[in-house]
Amino acid sequence: MKITNITLTTLFFFLCIGLLNAQERDDRATILNFKGIQYKSKDSLFYTNFRFRMQNRLGFSNEINGEDDGKFDARIRRLRMRMDGYIYTPKISYSVQLAFTRSDQDVDDTGIANIVRDAVVFYNFSDDFYISFGQNKLPGNRQRVNSSGQLQFADRSLVNSNFTIDRDFGVSLNYSKEVGSVAFSAKGAVSTGEGRPANSTDDGLAYTGRVEFLPLGKFTNENDYQEGDLVREETPKISFGGGYSYNDRTIREGGQTGRYVQNPFTLKTSFADMIFKYMGFAYQAEYMRRDVDNPLNITDEDEPEPTVAYKGWGLNQQISYLMNKGYEIAGRYTYIEPHQDIQDFERQTEVVELGLTKYMKAHRLKFQLNGSYTFKDGYFNNNNQKGTWGGIFQVELGI
Repeated sequence: MKITNITLTTLFFFLCIGLLNAQERDDRATILNFKGIQYKSKDSLFYTNFRFRMQNRLGFSNEINGEDDGKFDARIRRLRMRMDGYIYTPKISYSVQLAFTRSDQDVDDTGIANIVRDAVVFYNFSDDFYISFGQNKLPGNRQRVNSSGQLQFADRSLVNSNFTIDRDFGVSLNYSKEVGSVAFSAKGAVSTGEGRPANSTDDGLAYTGRVEFLPLGKFTNENDYQEGDLVREETPKISFGGGYSYNDRTIREGGQTGRYVQNPFTLKTSFADMIFKYMGFAYQAEYMRRDVDNPLNITDEDEPEPTVAYKGWGLNQQISYLMNKGYEIAGRYTYIEPHQDIQDFERQTEVVELGLTKYMKAHRLKFQLNGSYTFKDGYFNNNNQKGTWGGIFQVELGI
């Protein structure tokens, strides 16, 4: 195929638009706005856009396994490629996302390089109602629903790490509506409950639902699906969300994540969250709770070392302000409380974090500097058995 100057100019134009205006949704195909590198057939029966992003990281923590040895974290945290589009009609769209780094492939827990993150087909009845079939994010807590490319800290909070409802294979229904100036949405999914690497599944499925209520109307350009107020909302905007997941007889520690266990157990996870934005100021809070009838399990019958499904609750809060020239300051406080059933294995944990971000092209090109202090059982001191401090510098670039 001969590449003309017009073709190169067109690709460059789309690339620039993608950098300027890329608002990413992980739960729906991107076919409505110009993003990434695009192609549409002459008969308009086939359309695709291609994107990539990477996160390069350098970090340090002063603790390794309870010893004050120190640990460096220098790696590619994420490298992903994504294709969205439609075939025959925009009503039938798709999204494929691949991951190429070890930390993104769930290798340590499963022993399998799970390259495929998303492989899902959508049928769009309208802009407000669509169904999906395949592997994709479940409608869980807000920070999980947000793309990792839209975060104002280098990583999601410890609340998300311990209680999250992650990607799974199944069917979902998604509906949104505006009544006057008030908006709401409802999402529900039935999935395997075993996560990305599942080769087969039993009849113990996962049932997940989420609702969102926006009493002051929709955010500008889906600004509620990214952290920080990068668009500087001209009027106050707020969204309240909540939901529940019942994962029946899963064989992994965290339902869709974690190590495989010998004895299936049932996870019941509830969550509530909110986000507020106005004129560069943003505040969000997230509460999650998980109940497990018997949280103790084993991963190997020959070596009956106990493993634990995290039972308890956690609260995360973040606050930020976008200053001039794309600089943002942010603070985060996270609290995790294990249930008494697992207090022999897990301890009350609190994390305080500060962040400085320089946005060059919104979340598509940004430089992040984070500092954190983690302490256990309420002891705010620098004893290496109780407290850990660390820092991360990360560069994100993508289209």
